[in-house]
Amino acid sequence: MDYSLLNKNVQITLHNGKILRGLFKSYDSKTNSLLIDTSFISKEKIANMRKLDDIEEHILLYNTYIEYERRLSKNTIAGYNNDLFKYHEYLSKNNINKVKDITKKDINDYLIELTEKEKLTTKSLARKLTTIKNFHTFLFQHEYIPINVASSIERPKLVKSLPKVLTVEEIDQLLDIELNTIFDYRDKAMLELLYASGLRISELLSLTMNDIDLENCLVRCMGKGKKERMIPIGEYVIDSMNNYLDKRTKLYLMNKDEHLFLNNHGKVLSRSGFFKMLKHRLSMKQINVDVSPHTLRHSFATHMLENGSDLRTVQELLGHADISTTRIYTHISNQKVKNDYETYHPRSKK
Repeated sequence: MDYSLLNKNVQITLHNGKILRGLFKSYDSKTNSLLIDTSFISKEKIANMRKLDDIEEHILLYNTYIEYERRLSKNTIAGYNNDLFKYHEYLSKNNINKVKDITKKDINDYLIELTEKEKLTTKSLARKLTTIKNFHTFLFQHEYIPINVASSIERPKLVKSLPKVLTVEEIDQLLDIELNTIFDYRDKAMLELLYASGLRISELLSLTMNDIDLENCLVRCMGKGKKERMIPIGEYVIDSMNNYLDKRTKLYLMNKDEHLFLNNHGKVLSRSGFFKMLKHRLSMKQINVDVSPHTLRHSFATHMLENGSDLRTVQELLGHADISTTRIYTHISNQKVKNDYETYHPRSKK
């Protein structure tokens, strides 16, 4: 172990292949472990440790910026991290180890490699380029580089596809759950709340017992950018939530977790656990539609607009910073009007 790296940012590779990056703060001889940021790691688990190069150092600085100043979510930060360290791998492979040495050609060559070798879709390529452009903007604005070489690189044009939604009939079918087990009560409460509020799946699963106010018919959630919003909920949600909370103690006693929705171990339900549950419920109801947890959010917004809601109201409920993001749902609503006209008007077709 190279103790000359003490007080330096390092990358540690564990024997199981996991990679950790952070400041090497100290070594505890009694436990034979290293303190990396806030985590103690047993020396026996470490296969390799090395000092970060200049680009990696700046990626860590960028992580601090987007976490504490831009206040992005953990999932978003993890996605940016993944993109940037793969970008670093390419640069390192081509002997580029300092941010000031990166050129516009290097970025374009990387994008070509992603397109030709990894066969990325236009959407995935655009996301990775956005990450790279944001990183270089940060470097330029904080004067780590003299020129933003990524600023003039154009994003690939995306063909916008409309989000998938369930019909009102399919929603009613999905929410018609026979209540026998504790998980039936939990699943109905989750699905009712998700459809009634338009919450993101991450927002739903992070709710705690303090975030639901059944007496005042409100749910409080922390959205993107750690912006709090209060969303009204109706009678269907309140009834299903009261039924679930009466049963929830059976799960809570296993682990005493304050999260609202728990799994069979009494811990907070994961995204994959929710998706598995949703697929199971759809299959049981023979709703053969390719959906994701986000589909209920899309359905909420679309059905609100179809029933006369104001676009600004839907924007507020969804927690969109920009109304242009919400406006996509008007296209779905308009498409339904067009389809209904062509179907039902006697002189729509010859």
